[in-house]
Amino acid sequence: MTKLLITAMLMASLGGVAISAVAATSVYVQVAPPSPRQEVVPAHRPGYVWAPGYWDWRGNRHVWHAGSWVPARNGYHYRPTRWMERDGRWEMQRGGWARGDHDHDGVPDRVDRHPNDPRRG
Repeated sequence: MTKLLITAMLMASLGGVAISAVAATSVYVQVAPPSPRQEVVPAHRPGYVWAPGYWDWRGNRHVWHAGSWVPARNGYHYRPTRWMERDGRWEMQRGGWARGDHDHDGVPDRVDRHPNDPRRG
């Protein structure tokens, strides 16, 4: 844990980046990501889900990662990587698989008081 905190502090001093010590799935930067690139989604592939492209943060700059097909997981849905502005910083939340969160609000349906409310996401 100490190594992770030291690494996060070093990266922050070099490029305005801080990696969450709790979960390495978020990245914080001061530089807004460019607009997403338009991608042509290939024809549907049975047994796969399209993971759209996104801007990643590497070496003090945004780098585009093209979309790709990922094997589907029964009972799960894929959440794409997204950027959100919070308190003057940009947070990148990495995409991945989530189980039973039909309204995509980050609260599992089993504990969500409103599990199918799309306005909450």
